[in-house]
Amino acid sequence: MKRTLLGALLAGVLATVSAAPAAGSPAPDADTAATAATSGITFADSWKPPLSTRGRYIVDADGNRFKLKSANWQGAQGSWSGSGDIDVAANHHDSEKSDQMPLGLDRAPISTILSDFHELGINSIRLPFSNELLHDQRPVSDAAVAANPRLRGKTPLQVFDAVVDATTAEGFAVVLNNHTNTSRFCCGLDGNERWNTGQSSAQWEDDWLFLTKRYKDNKRVVGADLYNEVRRTITADANWGWGDGHDWWAASQRLGDRLLTEANPDLLVVVEGINWQGIPADGLPHWRPTLEPARTLSHTLVASNKLVYSAHFYGYTGPNHTGATGTGETHDWRYQELSRDELFATLKRQAFFVASETGQHYTAPLWISEFGIGADETDPRARAWFGNFVDYLIANDTDFAYWPLVGFTGHGRWKLLDYDTEGKRSGILDGGDWRTADWNRLIAAPGKTGPVPTGRHWNMLNLDHADAVQSLRVRSQGDWDSGARKGVCPDGQRISGVSHRDGHSLCTDAGAPGLSAPAAAFTVVTDERYVQQGDWASGYTKLQCPQDQFMAGYSIRGQAVSGVLCVSASHALPTTGRTVWFDRGDNRPAGNPGGEFASGNYKGQCSVDEYAAGIAFTGAWAKGSTPDALLCRKL
Repeated sequence: MKRTLLGALLAGVLATVSAAPAAGSPAPDADTAATAATSGITFADSWKPPLSTRGRYIVDADGNRFKLKSANWQGAQGSWSGSGDIDVAANHHDSEKSDQMPLGLDRAPISTILSDFHELGINSIRLPFSNELLHDQRPVSDAAVAANPRLRGKTPLQVFDAVVDATTAEGFAVVLNNHTNTSRFCCGLDGNERWNTGQSSAQWEDDWLFLTKRYKDNKRVVGADLYNEVRRTITADANWGWGDGHDWWAASQRLGDRLLTEANPDLLVVVEGINWQGIPADGLPHWRPTLEPARTLSHTLVASNKLVYSAHFYGYTGPNHTGATGTGETHDWRYQELSRDELFATLKRQAFFVASETGQHYTAPLWISEFGIGADETDPRARAWFGNFVDYLIANDTDFAYWPLVGFTGHGRWKLLDYDTEGKRSGILDGGDWRTADWNRLIAAPGKTGPVPTGRHWNMLNLDHADAVQSLRVRSQGDWDSGARKGVCPDGQRISGVSHRDGHSLCTDAGAPGLSAPAAAFTVVTDERYVQQGDWASGYTKLQCPQDQFMAGYSIRGQAVSGVLCVSASHALPTTGRTVWFDRGDNRPAGNPGGEFASGNYKGQCSVDEYAAGIAFTGAWAKGSTPDALLCRKL
């Protein structure tokens, strides 16, 4: 959505804490659609669900690149401003009263709207919703669906069902986006700052499980965008990895795993970075973290090929600027005030690094799920920002979703398509819109197409506050070290590196894809019974895997090593190796493959052509039985 950043001002805390309009949904690429049209293939046949990821790319079921070229069909998340009579249109954002439905259903038939989406060249839709919508049993008014009379008498959720069905039947991919708790326009100090501001985390998870199960059989519902623009409340920030009730990393990690294991294993899980932290006032710390925390603490899902990271960018906001004007405005730079080179460097630092830096634990597709600008924008700096931003999307072949897609003629000018009360369309397709040239070149830009090879995976485990058992096979066997915190790599990966303290480790399949046996047994090692081929850490306790097994996990109690989990290999493993000590400093291969996985801690890591066969520690005075060495052996 185009946000007018609600200037919430409470207890002296000024400003909207958001990065502007919510936007975007994933879409197939224009070249693919054009090729399909000329060859007689329907748009729906031009890609095959479900979607997954390979490195920095999203791919379809055949392994072909599916670039999300999307836009946000907003409305079902709510449009009410939060004050005044909710039944009065003037009290809704841009006076566009959505009635908890995607905008436009009162003005044009769904078939007409979807035809116009095709004309835009998009292949996917980001479809925002509120939690309130899911529980509202009141039927929508006849006037709210005047152009779609078959929707009369339906609840907002039933209307949402009809929109999902019609959109996917046209071949579009749909990414569901939990935009707000309550049905009001986002984003500021509005009670929707976090996934659990206006509701419990348990309710948030239950709602997601309900909705994803509801659409499980519709394979073109391809993704779950877990929450929109997580940001500060009046009194507290969301955080990334603190282990408390405001920990967005932990909440999104937990829900992502639950969706894949309890609801729909085919979904992409979309995690947006933190949109705002701190009090936006000169002299006080404040910033827009976006995805920067993922560089040292990324997500590892039980299906490691299902994670997509996302971020939002608007020219009038900035890396340290909320976007407020006048009251609540700070003297920080807006994105549109940065030079082209400064802008590009900032974009890479904040978000684009996750896709541009391959072979890291945080490497994932990046979806810019909101960006946009008004057709009535006259500020040359804002217009230049939009052109530069489109240039950067094109140069990086980045997946995107414009915000917003649909609106009402004469009510704000950010939308791509407007409809008047008679259903007549205007907007970017109909001439006189300065954004058209940038939009057209973005949609038509060349990029990676066709098959994407399967590459090596790097993932990290974090045992700071809870288990990180990311192997479905091991999960199915129950608790293998009761009372300890346990970390296990996703199926098919092995432990490559371990931190000296705090329970961080690095997983990979690099150098040995398919290392684990098809129905691999695993062994829990808690003593030295399997130590062989000599004493590789004299004076230290050694937990070593049996012959022809490799380390896929380990457990700790406090900071102390408790056990090692070993998995059977698909073939005989060499026994020649070396001891990698890291009790007095880092000991990693050149170039630190996989990235920084335990910032501020010593780390040991085997080379890409090695596997970890054991871990050593000592309970000597002041040592604490923390990991001190790895036994690394040639693959």
